[in-house]
Amino acid sequence: MSEFQFPGLNLAITTPFDDAGRIDYISLERNIERYLAAGVRSFLLSSGTGMHVYLSKEESEGLIRRGARIVNGRAKIIAQTSALLVEEAVERTARARDAGAEGVMVLPPFFEGPTDDQGIVDFYAEVAGVGLPVIGYNVPQAVGVAITPELLLKLSEIPGFCAVKDSGGDLGKQAELIRTGKFVMNGADNLVPYALYAGCHGLIWGGANFAPRTCLAIVDAAARGNWAETRELWKLLEPVMALLSKGDYVQTVYAAAHLAGYGAGSPRKPLRTLSSDRIPALRQSIETLIEREAI
Repeated sequence: MSEFQFPGLNLAITTPFDDAGRIDYISLERNIERYLAAGVRSFLLSSGTGMHVYLSKEESEGLIRRGARIVNGRAKIIAQTSALLVEEAVERTARARDAGAEGVMVLPPFFEGPTDDQGIVDFYAEVAGVGLPVIGYNVPQAVGVAITPELLLKLSEIPGFCAVKDSGGDLGKQAELIRTGKFVMNGADNLVPYALYAGCHGLIWGGANFAPRTCLAIVDAAARGNWAETRELWKLLEPVMALLSKGDYVQTVYAAAHLAGYGAGSPRKPLRTLSSDRIPALRQSIETLIEREAI
């Protein structure tokens, strides 16, 4: 098997918005520079955490282009290019390629999409034809389509299909994907250390927006096989990662990032800012992390 192109932590970065709901490129540059200084070496732009579904095609392309320009070769750039129409997913992928992306993450056809494996294989084959490495996105609870081990083996025969990101939240099923021997990335924040121990090949992590140094440290500890250190680091992260898994994921990440100094404004409509009655518990869950990140 060839070397995996996107190992370690790939930050599913928030998309900053100003008070009028427009993309705030000044905050984007500030945050990217801080993440780079913290050691982040791969970004996923227009991610689910970055509100991909609430960005227009033009906004998504502009975000990728500006992000790639800011990074300027100092880190890898992945872009989400998911769309309902096959033709639009292909177009978005081509635009991302031309804007500077080095890989794309794409949901399988969703909202009454195909239920047969061949329809999904054909979809990804068209997207991969653009020429960028393609990461399939497995989030069956939201999409209604599951990437099974059998389907992953078929998808991996497509030239350019490089991995699957599993956000299903079921460690047993993710372990089944890993046992195929194909590249698997964990996307479930509350499973990070367990997925690393099971042998996942990389992380796409939205929760790292507010604790990048600690998240990088846990990846490094696991890579060295130091599971005692991994567990100690996870004790710091587990309270807030468990909180994220209880709902309002995007709103909670934006609120936590603001508390940690990586402000990205408020999520775009129709999402709303995290309710004020939930802020005290969130603040308590990240207090130690904020202190550690400042060291």
